[in-house]
Amino acid sequence: MPTKSYELRQKLDHPVIDSDGHWAELYPVYKDFVREVGGPGLLDRFDKVYGRRMGAWYEASQEDRRKNRMRRPSYWGVPTSQDRIATLVPRVFRESLDDWGVDVAVVFPTIGLTLPRDVGDPELSTAAIKAYNLMVKELWAPYCDRIIPVGVVNLSTPDEAIEQLEFAHSIGLRQVVTGGTIVRTVEADAEWQPDPAKRRVYVDALGLDSPYDYEPVWRKFEECKMALCTHSGSMGWPDRSSPSNFVANHLGHFAQSHHLFARNLILGGVSQRHPDLPFGFLEGGVGWACNLFSDLKEHWEKRNRQYLDAHLKPTNLDKDELRKQLEIQADTVARFGDHIEDVLDKNLDQLHVDMTQDELTELDKDSSDFKLVDIPDRETLKSLFRKNFFFGAEADDPMTAIAFDPRMKMNLRPVLGSDIGHFDVIDATEVLEEAYELVEDGLITAENFRDFVFVNPIRMFAGLNKDFFKDTIIEQEARTVLAQETAVTV
Repeated sequence: MPTKSYELRQKLDHPVIDSDGHWAELYPVYKDFVREVGGPGLLDRFDKVYGRRMGAWYEASQEDRRKNRMRRPSYWGVPTSQDRIATLVPRVFRESLDDWGVDVAVVFPTIGLTLPRDVGDPELSTAAIKAYNLMVKELWAPYCDRIIPVGVVNLSTPDEAIEQLEFAHSIGLRQVVTGGTIVRTVEADAEWQPDPAKRRVYVDALGLDSPYDYEPVWRKFEECKMALCTHSGSMGWPDRSSPSNFVANHLGHFAQSHHLFARNLILGGVSQRHPDLPFGFLEGGVGWACNLFSDLKEHWEKRNRQYLDAHLKPTNLDKDELRKQLEIQADTVARFGDHIEDVLDKNLDQLHVDMTQDELTELDKDSSDFKLVDIPDRETLKSLFRKNFFFGAEADDPMTAIAFDPRMKMNLRPVLGSDIGHFDVIDATEVLEEAYELVEDGLITAENFRDFVFVNPIRMFAGLNKDFFKDTIIEQEARTVLAQETAVTV
């Protein structure tokens, strides 16, 4: 009996692309590739670093979990329906697409998402990722007409990332996924704390104030004609370290990581220097992006240099008028009169005591939070955010409607990511029909839906690589969209 999603797909006049489904890799199979790449010795190191990552929480007492803020890990995180079998067996995944109402699936990792992090062993990291990408290429090769598998790259250091990108590209992978945020130890702590595990940490979002120059990495993504897709979250960050509640840690954790990465890309000038490089922020929805878009606009309007000079420069203050008003106030509150000269001389700023207005002005005369990006007007800021940022949203996320709502004037670019293979989706045959409820409920138009499930994914994945969908069943439709995009641009 046909599924509702299958029937819906038959009524649509355009293909459907799943921009973020997942497969469930089999560890024994993956370890074969690790052994082939690095030998038995490296496999032993792999097991120690990447093996039982969550076992420590179960082995610890409740008191130790609390004292050490051991993050409660995920549990029972994959469905046990027929979909579980589909995500484990590539052939079944391919055979299930019609029931899911999907023409082409861009398939992202599960185990692979744990690899792009700083493990303190670049040799091991690179070997593990090389093995993973070889596995992806080999296992999915027979199903490339409808499935495009995604490899992995680690951005811990630019050198690692470039080496891994070049290898992934050399074996014919069309897309990789990485992490846009890296947790690092505070450099100064090495002077007094020999154990890296006991040092303070911070989150490096790569585009601004990073200890490394990632400009060669952005250029390498362009050279390899790949979108920069990030699937990193913020589990384990200080505000996501509940030792007892997984949901408390999980809520919004992708959005938090993406928010940090995206704002650093903007403020660091990365998206402006690379206007044709698509950035995909996956599985966090688009609600956070709507908030960031609005916040950036408001902050730029109130914190750009011209506005600061006109309205916030300390020496702009009319001290004569302030003296007059303080003296009047002193008639009823004597304490005001006792401090007029002290206040007017060097205590007018609540954050900087004992500094004159001239000193305060001189202190930050050249300061600008937008110095790395050229934003002469609101439209420039809007284009930086809209043009090459894409946001993976799941079918049941109503916030997707805000990105399309003409009243909000955002026009952001969400893409449907089913999250098939994880606990969010118990029945993959319901994903497309659930996403279409946005149209049925009058929250978005049919044209918006077309962009959501078809046009925006093509813009993201094929923006640099016009052959991204080559040899798939939607190759011609994708080329038509790309030709229309080019015509509009010209």
